[in-house]
Amino acid sequence: MYRQARSPTIKCPRRSPNPPRLAGAVGAYLPARILIVDDHFAARTTIRSLLDWHSFQVCGDAKDGQEAIDKVIELKPDIVLLDINMPVMDGFTAAREIRRISPATKIVFLTIQDAPAVAERTRLWAHGFVPKSAAGTELIPTLNRLVGVVSGNPRSTPSKSPRIRTN
Repeated sequence: MYRQARSPTIKCPRRSPNPPRLAGAVGAYLPARILIVDDHFAARTTIRSLLDWHSFQVCGDAKDGQEAIDKVIELKPDIVLLDINMPVMDGFTAAREIRRISPATKIVFLTIQDAPAVAERTRLWAHGFVPKSAAGTELIPTLNRLVGVVSGNPRSTPSKSPRIRTN
């Protein structure tokens, strides 16, 4: 008898049956538009794949803070996923400017830095903080809270908490 070789099973996260959407006029829902800002191309494409898998609409990406500001003006995203350490302009400076030019845009810092002091520093400018090491488990729940989705069911109003922090 021959023994069949079995490859290890890789489990993918479940897709949400209801795509995350922002509440619109007259009960209509519009997909949340997300801008990804990271200086590493591989990080941007990985994050885009994760968001696509969970039915988020990625409207664009940027490689530094200055390009992020230009894209916010051009694309008008609902949420910006923002790295901290980037060339040209860092994430903190970009976040301040994004909040000035587009106060309704929510900012989530997604960074390699996970020290409590860094997370605390982001609270002034961001609606969320997710370390890259925890992105696989914490990013989607954080985004769902920001767009007002609870357990896959859209709510009529966004989350009541103005700041959402995920450690």
